[in-house]
Amino acid sequence: MQVTVIGTGYVGTVTGACLAYLGHHVTCVDTDASKIETLQRGGSPIYEPHLETMLSLAAARGGIGFTTELAPAVAPSDVIFIAVGTPPLPDGEPNLQYLEAAAHSTGAAMDDSRFRVVVNKSTVPIGSSNLVETLVREGIAEARPAERRNIRFGVASNPEFLREGTAVADSLYPDRIVVGASGRETLDVMRELYRPLESQSFEPPPGVPRPPSLTATPLFTTSLTSAEMIKYAANAFLAMKIGFANEIANICEKVGAEATEVMRGIGMDSRIGSKFLNPGVGWGGSCFGKDIQALLHTAREYGYTGKLLQASFEVNYEQRQLVIQKLQEMLRILKGRTIGLLGLAFKPDTDDLRDAPSLHLAGRLLQMGARVRAYDPIAMPACRKQQPGLKIRYCDSVEELAADADALVLVTEWQEFRGLDLAKLARLMATPVLVDGRNLFHPEAAQAAGFHYTGIGRSMRPPT
Repeated sequence: MQVTVIGTGYVGTVTGACLAYLGHHVTCVDTDASKIETLQRGGSPIYEPHLETMLSLAAARGGIGFTTELAPAVAPSDVIFIAVGTPPLPDGEPNLQYLEAAAHSTGAAMDDSRFRVVVNKSTVPIGSSNLVETLVREGIAEARPAERRNIRFGVASNPEFLREGTAVADSLYPDRIVVGASGRETLDVMRELYRPLESQSFEPPPGVPRPPSLTATPLFTTSLTSAEMIKYAANAFLAMKIGFANEIANICEKVGAEATEVMRGIGMDSRIGSKFLNPGVGWGGSCFGKDIQALLHTAREYGYTGKLLQASFEVNYEQRQLVIQKLQEMLRILKGRTIGLLGLAFKPDTDDLRDAPSLHLAGRLLQMGARVRAYDPIAMPACRKQQPGLKIRYCDSVEELAADADALVLVTEWQEFRGLDLAKLARLMATPVLVDGRNLFHPEAAQAAGFHYTGIGRSMRPPT
């Protein structure tokens, strides 16, 4: 099929590469000429494992192209994905200007040569599919008033459930494909588009193996509104699940229970599951906060107060403050102290710093008069570029980070941090304090290495 993807961020670039790998011909469109130039050279504008390999394979299979011109891409397309950003406004309402511009321009580029499906891939407020349909019709009416009754299209909502760091695998081997649509013809087109994913009939790309238990992927069809709500509800639930783990961990610390044991114990319950039950410094990234704000905004429009949703924000903020409190308990005075942050990205295997706990911690420590250093294997160039006013010292190694420091804070659980020589780091430091914000290290091993150690919800008793 002929596919256009509008937007080359995480969602658009990964979606385009994977659809082309499955055999469709894809054209990715963006107004950012520098992004398009990078993609045309075979590079990726974002850091995502396996993505550059997928772009190369996509070019050799279905074919993939990149352009700043929307109209020539839309005209021959069967499916047009809108995957533009919807950043939050100050009141929490999503900013839809990019979505609106894309929908209007898509309509203006259509003709009567074929039936097309316009797909909302962006995370958008409830009811946005109706808005997109109206904007597409307005674009058609303005560009081709005489032909507007003969130009046929449908609108679908197809939310993404990608995790940064594993986005390629999540695209090729999803738990489910959700498609919201109101017309049979629209659903038929989307089923045809996703047939290789449903049947899992494609050859896995190198480095991204198919899970052994996966033989097919369910395609779940819903109304447009339900599909939009599914995306928001999924992210809100995951954020609340992390918040619950943090609440329980904080109580564990008070009573002497071991949070990691408690989470394993409740995660064995099939009704609960073990994922997203890892206590830590709180969630970050571009999705959870933005989507909860949008859902709260929608609820307020209908006179409803989302108390659990609001509590998720408060718990997450307080969890970041907990790290500062732990540093104060162990060092007493933070003014003039040197604190090293192990990790900047909001999660491993990405350079994304949106709502990263590290930035909150760095800003608060600087306000309190501390000297802040940071080391991250991937995200430091992005942090220098995006946070030019952040007065921290970027280190080239963990050893440089630790030298004469008063404390280290593990913020991002990068794989390379798991094998650190803790005894060597402790000897390098002025005060060997370690705040393990992701419970990455074994408390006994850290103590044996010479650290004054504290984790999240850890009781510091001998292991069972």
